[in-house]
Amino acid sequence: MTDPQQDPGAGQGPDGSEQPFVSHLVELRDRLIRAVIAIGIAFIALAIYPSPAGLYDLLAMPLIEHLPKGATLIATNPISPFMVPVKVTMLAAFMLALPVVLYQVWAFVAPGLYAHEKRLVLPLIVSSTLLFFVGVAFCYFFVFGKVFTFIQEFAPKSITAAPDIEAYLSFVLNMFLAFGAAFEVPVVLVILVRMGLVTVEKLKAFRSYFIVIAFVVAAVVTPPDVVSQLALAIPMCLLYEAGIWAARLFVKHTQAPGTEPQDQDAAAS
Repeated sequence: MTDPQQDPGAGQGPDGSEQPFVSHLVELRDRLIRAVIAIGIAFIALAIYPSPAGLYDLLAMPLIEHLPKGATLIATNPISPFMVPVKVTMLAAFMLALPVVLYQVWAFVAPGLYAHEKRLVLPLIVSSTLLFFVGVAFCYFFVFGKVFTFIQEFAPKSITAAPDIEAYLSFVLNMFLAFGAAFEVPVVLVILVRMGLVTVEKLKAFRSYFIVIAFVVAAVVTPPDVVSQLALAIPMCLLYEAGIWAARLFVKHTQAPGTEPQDQDAAAS
């Protein structure tokens, strides 16, 4: 019997291509199609109810509530009243279908992972998704109200606010991305510790520096008011502490079979 490792034709199809690689490409294509279909179904559902216009009205509500009486958003581009709500609907459809998309990603990579790696990857995917959504919700329900109140109180009375809908969408997306990414701090710490790049003790020693970094980041990515900066910096500091605890827990429960649990305290010394 010929050894497959020595036979250059082993594992190849009639055209000389390797079957495992082709099968992976086919599976990847199928899972991408399923993810796109899920996003398409979510888009159609949202287009029917509450409709693109309704979604944009919902997105603009925090700003509308703080505009002077009678003021509204404007559109400086002739096609903006159509394109901007469609973009919002596409974004909302992607977020609505995100669990399906992440499941397809997980199902594609899971067969190549060991059992202890699966115990790490799946919780990280779920937790990172939830934390991102929590960051976006925190920004929408709490931060926007504080920011727009500050802007209206600071603005001269001689100015009538009439924000452009595209500019507002860009501002909202940047804020959502900033808060969503900031809430991923625990996931980043877990990955760094699990990869052996840092230890839990080093993270504890870095705590004071991270507090400074959190306030610098908050000052850069948020509008120049104290409330919104504190609203980003304080959760980042709290999530840093949660990340230290989570890193210790994950490293303990995701060791490969037959290996000794890593002693972070010893490693630091």
